[in-house]
Amino acid sequence: MLNKTEEIRLNILNCAEERFRHYGYRKTAMSEIAQDMNMSTANLYRYFDNKEDIAAACTERCMDKNLQCLRDVLKMPNITASERLEHFFIEQLRQLHDETHNHTKITEIVEFIATQRQELIFQKIKIIQSLIAEILSEGNRTGEFEVDDVLTTSEAVYACMTVFNVPLFMTVYPLETLEHMARNVVKLLLTGLHKR
Repeated sequence: MLNKTEEIRLNILNCAEERFRHYGYRKTAMSEIAQDMNMSTANLYRYFDNKEDIAAACTERCMDKNLQCLRDVLKMPNITASERLEHFFIEQLRQLHDETHNHTKITEIVEFIATQRQELIFQKIKIIQSLIAEILSEGNRTGEFEVDDVLTTSEAVYACMTVFNVPLFMTVYPLETLEHMARNVVKLLLTGLHKR
């Protein structure tokens, strides 16, 4: 159960995220978020130091949801490591595609995070690489894969996913094309991962 301060912070993030998605990060002011919360701007500063901190907290929350969906792929029963890796790629792609198409202003926050709060991006990358390492280790255990260095290979697999993690590409290609591309990348990867 949330205490009063945590509940207010959560409501602030909900209001801010709604504004960021509708008007964009650059056109959102602290005073507008405060107004949405029916509080003074001075009171809002009791909970967050600035708009940048609010955007970072919104981003972390979004990343947590994304990572939970990817963790759920690791829990899917009765599939091979190869199938799990493909599901992992496709799930990541679909989430970003959905965010980008349904909330076009979200790219402004992505730009802000990429330039001002890179530690959040690196933190997420490390977690995704560790999840990929779990899939590779599963494949090794079942005899499906033959991966000597799971950590280094997980970094390489993540590098292959990068094109499907860039919001710009989500606006260039339809989802079906991106999914086709992702499946082809996975197929190529699996050629190198499978036990010979």
